[in-house]
Amino acid sequence: MAEDINRPARTMPETRDQSAPVVTEETEPNHDEMRGQHRRHMVAPSSDGTSDELFKTTPALYKRPLVLAAVAGLIIIAAFLGVPYYNYVVAHEWTDDAFIEGHIIQISSKVAGHVAQVHVTDNQEVKQGDLLVDIDAREYVARLAQARAALQAAIARQEATQATVVLTQVNAEAGIQQASSGVELMQAALQTAHAQVRTARSRSEQAQAQVETALAHAAEARAQILAAEAEAIRAEADVKRLRELARRDQISRQELDQAIANTHTANAQLDAARKKASAGEAQVAEARAAHRTAAESLRQVEAQVAEAQARIGEALGRLAAADAGPHQVAVSRAQAAISTAEVEQTRAAVDQASIELSSTKIFAPESGRVTRKSVEAGAYVHAGQALLAVVPPDVWVVANFMETQLADMRPGQPVDITVDAYPSGHFKGRVDSIQAGSGARFSLLPPENASGNFVKVVQRVPVKIVFDAFPSRDFSLSPGMSVVPVVKVK
Repeated sequence: MAEDINRPARTMPETRDQSAPVVTEETEPNHDEMRGQHRRHMVAPSSDGTSDELFKTTPALYKRPLVLAAVAGLIIIAAFLGVPYYNYVVAHEWTDDAFIEGHIIQISSKVAGHVAQVHVTDNQEVKQGDLLVDIDAREYVARLAQARAALQAAIARQEATQATVVLTQVNAEAGIQQASSGVELMQAALQTAHAQVRTARSRSEQAQAQVETALAHAAEARAQILAAEAEAIRAEADVKRLRELARRDQISRQELDQAIANTHTANAQLDAARKKASAGEAQVAEARAAHRTAAESLRQVEAQVAEAQARIGEALGRLAAADAGPHQVAVSRAQAAISTAEVEQTRAAVDQASIELSSTKIFAPESGRVTRKSVEAGAYVHAGQALLAVVPPDVWVVANFMETQLADMRPGQPVDITVDAYPSGHFKGRVDSIQAGSGARFSLLPPENASGNFVKVVQRVPVKIVFDAFPSRDFSLSPGMSVVPVVKVK
């Protein structure tokens, strides 16, 4: 059957019987032919055996030299072309799921206001620091002036509170010293008053004793008066009796004279006793006056003692008030700290106003090309509103390789890059890094394989590829362009 399969179609000689059946093999251009199969029509052999003889004399196809030479040539050509291709395929990994990626800097306004002027247009090349947009700054100039005025007022309050702290501290120290001196002075005055009280009390007691002594002398003088009066009366009586006797000449004149002299003596003694009694009464009055004076002095010095005690209490109160001076100093220092904090707060407000004023001018943060400009002069923009985008020229490639292609892929391996927009241009690069996770895992809705029916799908992992040299200006590479990277993994 193998021979039949490989045997080519032949035409029998003209001498054979035209009606004899022959074996023919024809190739029809149908679906079987495309699969490399031949359809054969078997015809019954002739009865005279000529076909068998012809089959025996024709050599097999695989034994023909030309066929063998052609097969050998095809094998050599296939080996010459296929081996390098196989080696290339084994040593390289590529994908068409790759794109140019780059930084897209969204430019937005930090402050709200009307746009005064726009200095750029779409797709314009700008350099770092170029002015892009102007926002009306008059309101922010006024805010800055107001903040600076508030800062000056806060600084003045701070200086005043600091001076108050110094003054309060000095007054507190002076008050404490003065109050302490006042307390000591009042204590000394109180001691002096107590001494005066003791002296006055002693004088009062002495005066009282003198009064009592004068009273005793006065009583003695009165007693002497009584005795002198009695003696004077007796002497008068004796004189009368003796005069009567003398008229009768019953006694001598001498006895009468003696009685008269005794009378005069008794009267003199009576006068002396009366005078002495008067003097005693005067001494009593004087002693009583001295006693009243001493008592009044005692009351005065006792009042001075009470006043000194009151003054001591007042001095102690002033001392207590002076002792509160450190607390007043602490309060003043706290107020100074508050004023210092207010100064810092207003200074921060000035800085904030300066920042807002400087934010009315929007500059390019990096060099690049302006894209998606959505702002016009006269429009009102809000803080954080996107105005335009700047795309820097620094780009790289993000290639989403299948996870089965990452076995031999490592950072630093060389990469040939072809950009769909520039099929004639070829770029050199290298693998920079491989993302730690598949792209689907970081998508907005990552798959949850633990729920529902599971179908295993080959995942793709983003690989970052950087260019070895920055592409020339003849090739404008922008984010989103399709590329085909070929990584040499072996």
